[in-house]
Amino acid sequence: MATITAGMVKELRERTGLGMMDCKKALTEADGNMEKAIENLRKASGIKAEKKSSRVAAEGIVLTKIAEDGNYGVVVEVNSETDFVARDDNFLEFAQKALELAFAKRDADVESLLGAGLEEARQALVQKIGENINLRRVERLRFEDANDGIVESYVHSNKRIAVLIALRGGDEDIARDIAMHVAAINPMVIRAEDVPEDVLAKESEIYSAQARKSGKPEEIVEKMISGRLRKFVAEVSLLEQPFVKDPDCKVSDLLKEAGADIVNFVRFEVGEGIEKVAVDFAQEVAAQVNA
Repeated sequence: MATITAGMVKELRERTGLGMMDCKKALTEADGNMEKAIENLRKASGIKAEKKSSRVAAEGIVLTKIAEDGNYGVVVEVNSETDFVARDDNFLEFAQKALELAFAKRDADVESLLGAGLEEARQALVQKIGENINLRRVERLRFEDANDGIVESYVHSNKRIAVLIALRGGDEDIARDIAMHVAAINPMVIRAEDVPEDVLAKESEIYSAQARKSGKPEEIVEKMISGRLRKFVAEVSLLEQPFVKDPDCKVSDLLKEAGADIVNFVRFEVGEGIEKVAVDFAQEVAAQVNA
């Protein structure tokens, strides 16, 4: 049995980023063979990463990248289990790598990006950090020709909200202002007529039940329902919303003044739509003690 020295453990730690005890154990099992220890750890990392993949990862960051000619942009969301890890340099490096790959491979979905080498990097990071890490989603906006329009982005300072926006006409400043508005207000659609029929039906049902409780005549009730629906549609439609930096001006007026029109937007917020598991720390500790 080979003697495992502190220097060997240190070298393995530097090469793998794993903890001291994991490195010492791996070297012991490999009888001091450094390369075999690394190989065994790589095999184990896949198993450990798979076990961690079932854990909810609802924290993380969103990132964007815009082409130099301004006609193409990409946004990605990369998740971790905790906000602490989302600030880790290794996590940030992986997220940036995912963004660059998504930018370069303009038609690749998440599965394709993972298959292009990102999955190996993800599993290595899971092994190193000890948390589930996911590339959750990627979206792109583009114009075939730079003269067709402009794509711009806004990322909030905490990297938890990001917006891509595509405009015809206008300039980078107006595009960035509209993107900031979308980040702050979170419109459902661009135009009033874009609100889905099922959403209108659901809201109408709610307003109808509320209005009829008032006991007012039916014709008054119908006016109340239609009035509330108009207000709802205006609140969720981007062009009808008061501009966040100047509430006296609607977004549509701002665009008209700039000679611009919105083609599309994408808004990512970290963890949206993910059901988080509430954990009672005291109960968790008690359960471990009892076990």
